[in-house]
Amino acid sequence: MNPGVLLAVAGAAILTSILGAFRAPRGWLAALLAGALAAAGAATWVLTTGSEWEWRSAFLLGGQTVHLRLDGVSALFLALLAVVGGAAGTYSHEYWADAAHSRSAPRGRAWWSALLLFMGLVLLCSNSLHFLIAWELFTVCAFFLITLDARRREVRAAGWLYLAASHAGTLALFAFFSLLATRTGSWDLGPMRDQTQLAPLFWLALFGFGVKAGMFPLHIWLPSAHANAPSHVSAILSGVAIKLGIYGIVRFSGWLPVPPGAGWVVAGLGVVSAVLGVAFALGQHDLKRLLAYHSVENIGIILMGVGFALVAAAHGHPAWGALALAGGLLHVWNHGLFKALLFLGAGSVLHATGTREMSRLGGLWRAMPWTASLFALGAAAISGLPPLNGFVSEWLVYLGLFDAVNQPGAAVVGAIPAIVLLAMTGALALACFVKVCGVVFLGAPRSHEAEHAHECGRWMRGPMLVLAAGCVAIGLAPFVFWPAVHTAVVSWRETWADAPVPESLATLGLVHLALAASGVAGAIWLWRRAHRHGWVRGLTWDCGYAVPTARMQYTAGSFAGIITEWFAWILLPERHEHRPVEEFPRHAKFEEHTPETVLERVIEPFARLVMWVSDVARRLQHGRTHAYILYLILGLIAVAVMTVSWSR
Repeated sequence: MNPGVLLAVAGAAILTSILGAFRAPRGWLAALLAGALAAAGAATWVLTTGSEWEWRSAFLLGGQTVHLRLDGVSALFLALLAVVGGAAGTYSHEYWADAAHSRSAPRGRAWWSALLLFMGLVLLCSNSLHFLIAWELFTVCAFFLITLDARRREVRAAGWLYLAASHAGTLALFAFFSLLATRTGSWDLGPMRDQTQLAPLFWLALFGFGVKAGMFPLHIWLPSAHANAPSHVSAILSGVAIKLGIYGIVRFSGWLPVPPGAGWVVAGLGVVSAVLGVAFALGQHDLKRLLAYHSVENIGIILMGVGFALVAAAHGHPAWGALALAGGLLHVWNHGLFKALLFLGAGSVLHATGTREMSRLGGLWRAMPWTASLFALGAAAISGLPPLNGFVSEWLVYLGLFDAVNQPGAAVVGAIPAIVLLAMTGALALACFVKVCGVVFLGAPRSHEAEHAHECGRWMRGPMLVLAAGCVAIGLAPFVFWPAVHTAVVSWRETWADAPVPESLATLGLVHLALAASGVAGAIWLWRRAHRHGWVRGLTWDCGYAVPTARMQYTAGSFAGIITEWFAWILLPERHEHRPVEEFPRHAKFEEHTPETVLERVIEPFARLVMWVSDVARRLQHGRTHAYILYLILGLIAVAVMTVSWSR
């Protein structure tokens, strides 16, 4: 079927869901899923056929012709939007139900549908003015979704911080598109790589889209927004919304010329985001805030692939450049799947216990086996472990970097440290999620809430199973998904159409299949042996105590304490302790809090300085004429003194 027809169906279905959001929840969900399926069908058609769909209206909107385009790059992101948007929307049917949220649930459904609609338009618009309008409307929809529970002060603060940061990025994008239209004489968008005078505009685009992507140090809005939003909103923010920032960087680095050194800057920002993102994640005690920092880490991995692709394009190395870009683009999809799965899993924990504080959880595996198993699968995927999808995309980035090392040129200087730091990022991510799974799901319950936890229902469990199946499918059959990624790579750079398919991809799929089969067989063998011999569960280690308590377990802080010390120079942890000094101490206490360094130690002091200066300036404006005459005389004296000093 023609993708234009499918997109029209998708748009009509989403509009219908907006109109029906305040009436029947199941009718809203049916219309939403119909729109998601139609959009996924249009994206799949483009990705499988390698063709491009384009449409121009016969009417004007805001003085401009509506110009829509669906090519390999936009189709890859649109398919992700359809999958995560549909899955998380279904999850919200139980998680944010009318029974518990009678006032905000209908409003949330309407904003959700509008969010999907405007994010889809961002991916389709090929007119600068309409792109900006869709971008701003998508930002506003996300703000109202973040602040659904606006009764809580921290939720309101997170929403306003998100809105302020987003508008700072939008100002840069407004300047970018305005200057682009001025220099080209048109608001229309498309390939313009031959116009070298446009290259400096790339820096405006990098800042504007980088804010939305949440790359370090422009990520200041991301931890609080992801942590305080409802969990299905956190899933769409991390799984798709921040990827629209990546879409902007990929789209306009492919359509426009880039300045010399731009690839190195993007790759460097990627390395910094990856390493520091996982470092900040290790220092978190809040489950959702920890997952938010892992979004910064994975955005860094994506930027590494995009940055080295730009380096390869500048130096004429299509073979390894295509691998790096393919790895980055596939990681867009993979991160969308496993991070949405993890946020939905965290939402299930929050729904069952009412807390995100990991030190108040524990022992949830017995009460919530489905949630624990699916969260563990997502944790293995985000840690880049075989045989899941996270390993596949990182493997492609590694292949590109290793090939860069084997080629003569300047790329080898940056590729070697990037390989080392990418490997270190994966190891730290694994340590972080061992901490999460151990503290949250294993051991004994640490609180009354954890003792009385319960498993989520089918409306929450089903979407998590769908996302988990996607993680497994890409991991076991990566060669099946390669043509879609290759279509996006060719859409970004037409001259890379002849880039070879990595020979190891099919072998990797076979190895992953063997690993998965071995794991399943081993699990079945252990299960049968346990039932045959009547194995019973017991304490793993009681340190000699006859009656161990939950307080004797590792906490989130103590588990990662040694690793976070390595990054104390950037984490700047705040410690509050009361050390025991007696043989039998009655009281001892140790607490550690990791602040948001960029926001709390850089931006907030600067903001306070600005407010102080403005307050002083405001006090000077008091309406007294004789004081204004004094200001004028002092100004003239200062000008005279400077003039005399310069003349000498």
